[in-house]
Amino acid sequence: MNKKFYQMTLKERLDHLNLSADSRAILEQTALDAVVANNLIENQISEFEIPLGLAQNFVINDKKILIPMATEEPSVIAAASNGARMAQSFVAEISQRLMRGQIVFYDVKNLSVLTEKIATHHDAIFKKAQEAYPSIVKRGGGLRHIDSRFFDSGFLSIDFQIDVKDAMGANIVNAILEGVSALFYEWFPDEKILFSILSNYATESLVTVTCEIPVERLSKTGDGLAVAKKIERASQFAKLDAYRAATHNKGIMNGIEAVVIATGNDSRAVNAAVHAYAARSGTYQGLGDWSVSADKLFGTLTLPLAVASVGGGTKVLEKAKVALEIMQITDAQSLAKTIAAVGLAQNLAALRALVSEGIQKGHMSLQARSLALSVGASGDEVSALTQLLRQEKKMNQALAASLLKKLREKKK
Repeated sequence: MNKKFYQMTLKERLDHLNLSADSRAILEQTALDAVVANNLIENQISEFEIPLGLAQNFVINDKKILIPMATEEPSVIAAASNGARMAQSFVAEISQRLMRGQIVFYDVKNLSVLTEKIATHHDAIFKKAQEAYPSIVKRGGGLRHIDSRFFDSGFLSIDFQIDVKDAMGANIVNAILEGVSALFYEWFPDEKILFSILSNYATESLVTVTCEIPVERLSKTGDGLAVAKKIERASQFAKLDAYRAATHNKGIMNGIEAVVIATGNDSRAVNAAVHAYAARSGTYQGLGDWSVSADKLFGTLTLPLAVASVGGGTKVLEKAKVALEIMQITDAQSLAKTIAAVGLAQNLAALRALVSEGIQKGHMSLQARSLALSVGASGDEVSALTQLLRQEKKMNQALAASLLKKLREKKK
């Protein structure tokens, strides 16, 4: 009997693909432990490498820190480091760190009876939640608050705010919700539960980071105040136009996602939360606020960041562990503060470039290295071809290939 693909060994899966010898050899070049890789995902055939670099110049809450970032996009790490150099220091704060879970009823028959019993029997609910996941209570976490929200068409969401300590908390929240759902089935046999699930919209895990920058740091030509005022106006426009806001926020996420990936956290969850937060007013807006007062530029960024320093990828991916070690971070709140500071630095660097020399000049300067690699440059050819490309007014693959050909002809 033929095996299904997921039942095959790695060798059998690669045999099944009928790849060329060169392609197969590429897939067979891996660094992850084979057992870890095969059990992290389904139908595993290899791993996908992303460069890991270090952002520099960061001082967060008076602590100097090197920040690992995993990204394939040229200029991201340079921009973060440049933004941190201009800002010189960041202040980051978290007022609380809770995850939200939902038990959702539908076609509710008797709303008042349902909500009144839940409101008056919190002790029984808290007890059930503790029984469902006692280890988080031993670590000082657990259920903290219960609320309800009624929607049109007969939906009722019972919302649970849960302290998950230094974990991302999906498994903790879902286990508690399942335990409480069993209690609700007993209490409300005539009502219908649609589902029980955590929410990635982590509005109870908000991080706020700020910085203040003397305007002279923004320009080498003495027009720092003019640059600062343009940054302020660019920030305002990103609140008004969703087309601009999407690119504005993408720039912020360039840095945030790179640190999230480097530390083995869930980039999809963070992206979903951040973009939902950007639309919290009912329209999608740019994140990050910049304002000028006297001779200083003030920046503020608030984000929902439910990241973890334990569990998940942070526990099984060895380089994620090293990334946390480099930052000397052992708790989730410190990691969230660091990630938010990178987002603000990234935003500063992007806006400053955008309103002064233009975003393309710096971006394409760094893009030249990637372009050199894409046309087959190797060894010393990469730096030589990069220098030639940077001297050109416009660069593209055809030009890069032509210049590489000339370089090689000179060597003959």
